[in-house]
Amino acid sequence: MPDTEKITINMSVVDLGKVDLLVEEGLYSNRTDFIRTAIRNQVEKHTFEIQQSVQRNAYVIGVLSYDCSDLEKRRSKGEKLNISVVGLLKLDDDIPPDLAREVISSIRVLGILSASDAVKEALADRLK
Repeated sequence: MPDTEKITINMSVVDLGKVDLLVEEGLYSNRTDFIRTAIRNQVEKHTFEIQQSVQRNAYVIGVLSYDCSDLEKRRSKGEKLNISVVGLLKLDDDIPPDLAREVISSIRVLGILSASDAVKEALADRLK
């Protein structure tokens, strides 16, 4: 799984020209470097708001991964999962759709959900 995700943005031609000017002046190595830096600066600027939301919504930040044995253990204990992740949620390919439906009550992912198409389909009504 790559540690970056490709996004597409639309910019006015004037703003794009200004970015190219900053790249040409050597302040950034390329457009991507400028955009990444701008995004990081905005995320850092809102650190307090992010922390408040993470606490309020009980999010896990980073990568959270479950495999079939993890879910089978939860099922044997009669536990249900309410999963909230900022980052990546990985449900391994060995998880059968029926097991996922039985154990996972809800999923909220701000980022990327990596799972088989069958598991995504089985949990479609539980995705927030």
